Amino acid sequence: MRFASLGSGSSGNALLVEAGGTRVLLDCGFGLSEVTARFSRLGLSPADLDAILVTHEHSDHGGGVAKLASRFDLPVYLTRGTLSAMGAEGRAIATRILIDAYTRFAIDGIEVTPYTVPHDAREPVQFVLSDGAARLGVLTDTGHPTPHIAQALSGVDALVLECNHDLDMLMSGPYPAQLKSRIAGRLGHLANASSAELVRAMDCSRLQHVIAAHLSQQNNTPELARAALAGALGCEPEWVGVATQDEGFPWREIA
Repeated sequence: MRFASLGSGSSGNALLVEAGGTRVLLDCGFGLSEVTARFSRLGLSPADLDAILVTHEHSDHGGGVAKLASRFDLPVYLTRGTLSAMGAEGRAIATRILIDAYTRFAIDGIEVTPYTVPHDAREPVQFVLSDGAARLGVLTDTGHPTPHIAQALSGVDALVLECNHDLDMLMSGPYPAQLKSRIAGRLGHLANASSAELVRAMDCSRLQHVIAAHLSQQNNTPELARAALAGALGCEPEWVGVATQDEGFPWREIA
């Protein structure tokens, strides 16, 4: 099983997961030409996909889904609330497969376990993906850690985890007060310290990879995100990977 990011941040997100002959894309916040170019960096085309998973309707995650699905005739898996919130974009998806936030399902060789998260979207979920041996946990766009999230992610072999902002940088920065409140609120995004708190609450005994994701380009730095997670994991900061907006990160193998 392996995974790679096409890009991660407020300007667009997409995560590619491959197990055996099955490939799924988790979210697509990029336009058709941009996502195709980003696929080519990984030696693939969107035509190689089997399906798209959508976490929620916000444009940096769902904005490119309908056009990508239409162009390459791909099924899209999403909650009823996310589909409703996508409006015309959602209605343009030809093959819509509604999922329940508490029921696992399979896409060929990949088992998908959704779980609920607190975020200011209609019915947001995140996912744990498995090939039957290894498990990849993904968590972005979450306002605060919860016991349910810690339980869902405990024991994963790899983790892509939101480290959106450093709270001090956010609060002393130029954003309007209302936006600061939204980002730092319980339905906003995870601060570095909150991500570290979640890691401490998880069973991390199997972790082979940890990637800090969805970093704010204005309110965080890779160094701060790495330091926060490394402190919680008891590892060197260099061991923690970072997903960038422009490059994402290249293939990571789960043994």
